[in-house]
Amino acid sequence: MRKEDKGIIIGQLGEKLKEFPHFYLVDVSGLDSARTAALRRQCFKSEVKMVVVKNTLLHKAFENSDIDFTPLYETLKGTTAVLFAQVANAPAKMLKDIISKNPKGVTTPALKAAYAEEGFYVGADQLDALCAIKSKNEVIADIVAMLQGPMQSVVSALESGANTIHGVLETLAEKGE
Repeated sequence: MRKEDKGIIIGQLGEKLKEFPHFYLVDVSGLDSARTAALRRQCFKSEVKMVVVKNTLLHKAFENSDIDFTPLYETLKGTTAVLFAQVANAPAKMLKDIISKNPKGVTTPALKAAYAEEGFYVGADQLDALCAIKSKNEVIADIVAMLQGPMQSVVSALESGANTIHGVLETLAEKGE
C-alpha cells in the first residue's frame, strides 16, 4: 500500500472517530465469508458501521486524535474490525446476540475493547457491562418516570383533598338549613 493511501485511510478513520462517540474493537479472525456477511447485515440493521482495518493504521489514527486512546493499543493484534455507533450499547447487544447463536466452540466475533460513554472497556469480559449502559433516551425516560411518580401523588392528594373539603362544606351547609 502506498504512503498516500495510508494517509487517506488514517484521515478517514480520524473522521469516523470524531463522527461517532462510541466504537468497539472486535476480533473477526475466525469468521468465514458467510459469517462476515451475516455480521455486516446485522450491523446495518443495528445502525452500526463496521470497518475492518489494519492495526497499524488504526494505531496512527488513535495517535492523531485529541483523545488519549493508549489503553486500547494493546488490543490492536490480529484481525480487527471497528464497530462505530451513535448509541453506546447497540454494538454490545448485537455482539451478545451473535455470540449466543455461535456454534459450540466458536469464539468469534469476540470483543477486544470498546470506547463508550467516554470510558475504556478492555477485554471480552466487559461485554455484559457494555450491554448494561443506558442510552441517552433510556436515561431520559427513567428520569421522566421518576419525576412523574411524585407529581402524580401530589395531584392525586390535591384532588382527594378538594373532594374532602367539598364534602365537608356540603355537610355544613345541610346542617345550617
